Amino acid sequence: MTNETANFCSGRGFRRALEASTAWLERHVEIINALNVYPVPDGDTGTNMLLTMRAALQELSNSPAESASAVAHAVSYGALMGARGNSGVILSQLFRGLARSLDKKETFTASDLAPAMTEASVTAYKGVIKPVEGTILTVAREAADAAVAAAEEKNDLLYVMERTVMEARHSVARTPSLLPVLAEAGVVDAGGQGLFVILEGVLRFMRGEEVGELPIIEAGVELEVPIEEEEYGYETMFILRGEDLDVEEIREAIAGMGESVLVVGDSRAVKVHIHSMEPGRPLDYAAKLGTLTQISVENLQEQYQEFVRHGGATIPGHPPLPPLAEELGDTAIVVVAPGAGLARVFESLGVSAVVPGGPTMNPSTQEILKAIEGLGAEKVIVLPNNVNVIMAARQTRELSQKEVAVVPTKTIPQGVSAVLAFNYQADLETNTQVMEQAAHSVQTAEITTATRAAQINGVCVEEGELIGLLDGDLTASGSTLEEVVQEMLRQMQADEQEIITIYYGQDIAGAEAQKLADEIRAGYSDQEVELVDGGQPHYHYIVSAE
Repeated sequence: MTNETANFCSGRGFRRALEASTAWLERHVEIINALNVYPVPDGDTGTNMLLTMRAALQELSNSPAESASAVAHAVSYGALMGARGNSGVILSQLFRGLARSLDKKETFTASDLAPAMTEASVTAYKGVIKPVEGTILTVAREAADAAVAAAEEKNDLLYVMERTVMEARHSVARTPSLLPVLAEAGVVDAGGQGLFVILEGVLRFMRGEEVGELPIIEAGVELEVPIEEEEYGYETMFILRGEDLDVEEIREAIAGMGESVLVVGDSRAVKVHIHSMEPGRPLDYAAKLGTLTQISVENLQEQYQEFVRHGGATIPGHPPLPPLAEELGDTAIVVVAPGAGLARVFESLGVSAVVPGGPTMNPSTQEILKAIEGLGAEKVIVLPNNVNVIMAARQTRELSQKEVAVVPTKTIPQGVSAVLAFNYQADLETNTQVMEQAAHSVQTAEITTATRAAQINGVCVEEGELIGLLDGDLTASGSTLEEVVQEMLRQMQADEQEIITIYYGQDIAGAEAQKLADEIRAGYSDQEVELVDGGQPHYHYIVSAE
């Protein structure tokens, strides 16, 4: 824009301004990430916004767009497909509104930009089911209001952007007064700060100020999981078909034969997954009850290592067991999960596709869409299993040619509970409702390490201290994992529940997890306690009670 009149902006100038704003955003990513309300290793708002901007620029680089309208539409589509996390999705909606307002314009003036920013804000608000003030939405709206007022005073792009950025800065500073949780945590809204930085980057470009080099950043986020050097025995999976099968009785019998036992199905077909040193035992037992199909016995250690080396993808020569739902019905399930262990859990339950992702590595809308489109089923249910993935998952509904439903699961245990409630004989709407109800029936505790000192919900923690979150809220802290896990079980009133499931993370040794599980069994003798190798990063343990 600096080489053009301040009265209008061409497509070329618009393109360069977006590149500059992305470069400026990259320089502030870690600062934005650190603004997470809770002191957990999930602070990825800045990263999500940067990857969304990079996806938008990638689409723009592949486009011959020259007009302002064409640039806006290319950026809008790229951001839509590459959106990661709630902040990235909202950012994509802002671009969507901007493109709609600038449609068919070769260039734009300040008088065009101001209403375009208003349309961007309106579109973003519509894209959120329950808009909350004190967030990026507020900053976008108040910045747009400032742009409109400035354009009425002076039809000058630089003047309008100066007023817009100034108001965005003030709006961010006010977010704690609108959202009490921000005030308690002593931070401003991370998404709002990210939007301010993007706008500030545009302004710096217009002024000819330095913004930094635009680096090459991979759009994908790889899941890195270290290979455990532990003996796992064999993984046995099969489908048992018969008449009047008792799923509960089968589950109880199989449970005594090994670890990581998952049994799901109905009176006519039951799918079994088990880790054991004697793979023949569950097969012999099940063969007496009916007919066995799709039998798979793998050396678990070798399978696990190959799975990790391939980043969670299907291993050539080792196709996964056909999902029960896809085999017997017309609806498939796609889930998002971090860690090879959790991926295997969901695969054993019959899901059709697992998209690697979770805390600090939210998958893009395009990655979820690719998984959906790669399935043979025309009806698909998506389980995000993370509060920051729900919006990206919902965007696939309008992008896919298939009938897509999203069950807004916020945790891994909610996702497991939802899958277990799936009935391949029911229609999509019924399954969606039943699965959502099942997800709400389970409590989730997550144990991790505090990334900074904080005082939230009356809990005071120091950096490096162990903390526990109950259904997403920080409720406990302690010096040992055992202490925090036991406190979370107390808060969950686990003694009144039936099943306690412990998923241990990639930094926890199997023997250590087994010791903790034994202690919990001793303290909760009336409950069924299951131990599962989740392999999830960042969270030492994920515990569910239902």
